[in-house]
Amino acid sequence: MAFITANAHGEQSFLRKLISGLAEGITNYMEYHSRQDVIARLEAKSDAELAAMGITRDGIVQHVFRDRFYM
Repeated sequence: MAFITANAHGEQSFLRKLISGLAEGITNYMEYHSRQDVIARLEAKSDAELAAMGITRDGIVQHVFRDRFYM
């Protein structure tokens, strides 16, 4: 079993940074692609259905990512 530790100066090892970066990248990828399904479902709705939800067709992406980006 390998142990990943900080060196004497408190810097993270290369392997730890690599693993952390990969994990963050995978998480971002999964979140993005799961939201693509939501975008597709909203785009399939009529303008009247979107209006009833308080969403415009141009605002679908902003609505889906509203928790990640302030627009």
